[in-house]
Amino acid sequence: MIYELGQANRLGNRNSNQDRFQAIETEEGVLLVLGDGMGGQLFGEKAAQILVETARQHYLQAERPIAAPKPFLEHILRSAHRAIVDFGERQQPVANPGTTGVLCLVQNNQAVWAHVGDSRLYLFQSGLPIYRTTDHSFVEMLYQKGEISRREQESHPKRNQVTQCLGGGLVEEPEPAVSTTVALHVEDVLLLCTDGLWGPMDDAVMGRLLCRPGNLDDIINTMAEQAEQLSYPYSDNISVLALRLLSIAGGKRVQPRHQTARGDHTLDPLDPPDPLQSAIAEIEAAIKAYEGELDK
Repeated sequence: MIYELGQANRLGNRNSNQDRFQAIETEEGVLLVLGDGMGGQLFGEKAAQILVETARQHYLQAERPIAAPKPFLEHILRSAHRAIVDFGERQQPVANPGTTGVLCLVQNNQAVWAHVGDSRLYLFQSGLPIYRTTDHSFVEMLYQKGEISRREQESHPKRNQVTQCLGGGLVEEPEPAVSTTVALHVEDVLLLCTDGLWGPMDDAVMGRLLCRPGNLDDIINTMAEQAEQLSYPYSDNISVLALRLLSIAGGKRVQPRHQTARGDHTLDPLDPPDPLQSAIAEIEAAIKAYEGELDK
């Protein structure tokens, strides 16, 4: 499996950065992890860091490839929750740090992911978001009940309120949402991000950017910069971690062909929309590629 990584992290219009993420690579695969520390409480950045450290420790100490990915990812998230709660209880005064969490295990040309909170994972194929996690949030719950529309979610006063998290003063352990095992295809892109990205950035725009030529790291940084500009002067921390599969054959990750310095990207206007027939062809190709998986 040969793949390419891209990542971006921007402060936005905030005084501190409480996002944390990492790609933990081994010979057998890679574990992607991302957390968005809860800014309304103390030590949000520490909670997100505990998540990353817990994921790293569990993955590097495990027998790989992971034989049972679903319980493995659930165990990481619940272990991180307990570690965050323990950390908060040791503080004087007692604190309730919290974070969202999203994990993705990639091995044997397959992916499995799990999440808690409103940080997201997307799987893009030919620029189309074939899979997207469902937020654990108050507004998503209202939408699922049919009480508000997607448009109303964007301006709802409780749009930032999560219904599940790691830590955050919760006594009961969270119930992570875990995907089925999904086969990956060449040029598929797995993208993990905080709400600082997906809030101002439409899924379709993200997909079109991912279809641009160039290395993934530059594309991801352009995406983050555009999200920051779209939400100015209220931009949140923006973090993105992405993996693009380049070959299902043996091999290792490729390094970016060139690395552009952070903060030195040119924000080109979006390319004109593709012709209708091209869009239809992309959709048909995606459906064919994932036939038998969409109903899982």
